Amino acid sequence: MTIELEEFEPGRWRVRRERHEKQRAENMPLPYVISDTMEPVEQVDGRFYTSKRAFRAVGRANGLIEVGTSKLEPKRRATDSPEHRRQIRDTLGKVVSEYKQGRRPKI
Repeated sequence: MTIELEEFEPGRWRVRRERHEKQRAENMPLPYVISDTMEPVEQVDGRFYTSKRAFRAVGRANGLIEVGTSKLEPKRRATDSPEHRRQIRDTLGKVVSEYKQGRRPKI
């Protein structure tokens, strides 16, 4: 097995690889670029924005969340703490053991 090198710039070499003629789709001759411009849209401050970047910056500054772009933080509850879970497990263990012993609550 031999490795062939090719000079792609003066003084710079790389391993020669088999190149395919069609590296891109025929209907997309250039890289796909997403534009920053958009149709004028009103933000919560009452102004109209044609830049996606400016629109999102105003929304973030006002504490808004753009759906689909941010990961939501899971809400923490007091019952999520390890101490509280241990207390629940111990209490349920007591109740189950008393029930198995035949003790029933008086109603």
